[in-house]
Parts: sequence; structure tokens; C-alpha cells
Amino acid sequence: MQLLRKIGFPISLIYGAVVYLRNIMYDYEVLPSKSFKTPIICVGNLSVGGTGKTPMVEFLIALLKKTYKITVLSRGYGRKSDGLVWAEPSSTVEELGDEPYQIYAKFPDITVVVDHNRGQVISLLEENMDLEMIVLDDGYQHRKVTAGFSILLTAYDDLYSDDWYLPTGNLRDSKREARRAAVIVVTKCPPELTTDEQAEIIAKLKPNEGQKVLFSYLNYNHQLKGYSEDIKLEDLKNKEITLVTGVAKPEPLVSFLTEKGISFEHLRYRDHHFFSLKEIESFRHKTMVLTTEKDFTRLSGRLNNICYITIQHKFLGDGEAQLTAAIFEFMKQTS
Repeated sequence: MQLLRKIGFPISLIYGAVVYLRNIMYDYEVLPSKSFKTPIICVGNLSVGGTGKTPMVEFLIALLKKTYKITVLSRGYGRKSDGLVWAEPSSTVEELGDEPYQIYAKFPDITVVVDHNRGQVISLLEENMDLEMIVLDDGYQHRKVTAGFSILLTAYDDLYSDDWYLPTGNLRDSKREARRAAVIVVTKCPPELTTDEQAEIIAKLKPNEGQKVLFSYLNYNHQLKGYSEDIKLEDLKNKEITLVTGVAKPEPLVSFLTEKGISFEHLRYRDHHFFSLKEIESFRHKTMVLTTEKDFTRLSGRLNNICYITIQHKFLGDGEAQLTAAIFEFMKQTS
């Protein structure tokens, strides 16, 4: 894989040039970017997957849903449907995509909409609904829409400042586009990350004046969910476990389980993988299948020996208070 990435370096130069020119065209309004009357909070990254966008969207929903009527707008990556789809109780993961499906299953009292053309959808929503705010999931590169408040995520072990363009690296956008973010969140940090280490990372990221840089880690819930609500993480020790993952970067979960003394067989699939009947049949012969919450959306109801582990972003220091204050100040200014 590393050899292929090196061979792809000339392609990455072309890719980077195209990305740069595209952003320049938006900066100078050669390509139109539309602002809307509805406050829009965008959650995104500069790389391909693995920064914790969905848990961050869920954090925002939990934070804001008691105060505002929230609409989540997503592309619905990996779904098997086309065009505009509204999340309903009868919606399937194939129609919505695994991440929007997970969000709606957890927060059925909010509006979740998926469509590739998000600018067109926002116009449609504003014409037909009384909107209070929109959370744009994975919309940082969708520059046809101007978001009022952008949260840029970058993983602790894969900072965008240390990365390079696809296919040699993981960047799908230019590092300089980090300047558009109101807040940069370094995710998947060690919980014990010191203030000196945080300062070193901030120096690498080189934020603009006024940009907040916050730090978070993944908090794994020790109470597992799935075919039995009585299973705890500690119960998995000395049991035959098969870990099934179809996410971009399962390494943090693998490390966490290993640190907890849990032995397991790991079956790794590509991100958003829809499991075949043959694969599911093989899972049925496993003693116990453990998976992520996102993967569970694609396996739920198809296995009776499966449980999943949930995660949440937890902020270091006063990061949560800073983010909360910044968001509510933005909402106040736009009201």
C-alpha cells in the first residue's frame, strides 16, 4: 500500500492543483457560493474519514435540541438510493446511508434529510419549513453552501498539517482551507494529553487569530448494546470474540479493547461496507460478534449474537464550554 501511495505522487500533484484552483474560484466568486437565512453549522474535515464526524454531529444535537429545532442535512454516503430522501420511522439504512440512519435512530425527534445537492435542498426546506438551524454533516468541501459556523476535525494521529493530497496522503482538500473554520477540534487524543503537548499541536496547525483549537478524546461506553442489554465490556474477557469493523479507522477501538485485556479476532472491511449474505452467514457461526455503532446499523436484525459499543466525544479541559459558548454566540448573532 505504501509503495502504491508513493507511485501515485504525480497524481497527487494534479489532484492538489485541481483542489487549489477550485477553492480559488470560490474565493473570487467565479463559482457561486450561496448564503441562506437559516443558521448553518458545518461539521467536516480535510481528509478522508476517520476523524469522528458522526459523534460530533450527535454531540451538537444533544447540546442544541432542547433549545432549537434541528435539521441535519447529509449526503448519505454509501446509500443505495438516489435523490432527496427524508428520514422516517420506516426508513432503511440502505435508503439513508449508515451515518444518517444512526443519527435518526438515536434522535427521532429531529429532521434528517439526505441529498447530494445540499444547496438545492436547503432552498427547498426554507420554502416549505420553519427552520431554526441546520447541521451540515460532512459539508466542509461543499462550497456551494456558505456555512455560518464551521467545525473542522482532525485526528490526533493524522493531523492535516502533516498530511498530503490523495492518493499519496489522505487529504481531499487544501490545508489552507482550515482558515474557514471557526473551531478546529483535534479528535481521538490520548485522555492524558498535556497542555505542553497541546501547545505543540497548535503550533503545527498554525491557526489564524481568533480560531479556537480544542482537543477531544473518544469515550467508549462500557455498557454494550445489541442482542442483550445486560452485557458489559468487562464480560468480554476470556470469551471468544470476533470484532467486525467497516469504518475508516478502527485502530482506536482495537487499541482500546487490547488495553482492556480483551482478546479478539478482527475482521476488517472498508468504510460503509454493506455486508453480503455470505459474510453475515459466517458471522452467525461466531460465538459473539462485537462491532461499532455505525456497523450495527448495517447488521441489526440479521444476527442474534451481536453487540456494539457506543462512543462519545469528550473534551479536554474547558473545551466543551468553549465550543458551547461559541455556538450559542453564533446562534445569538444570527437570530
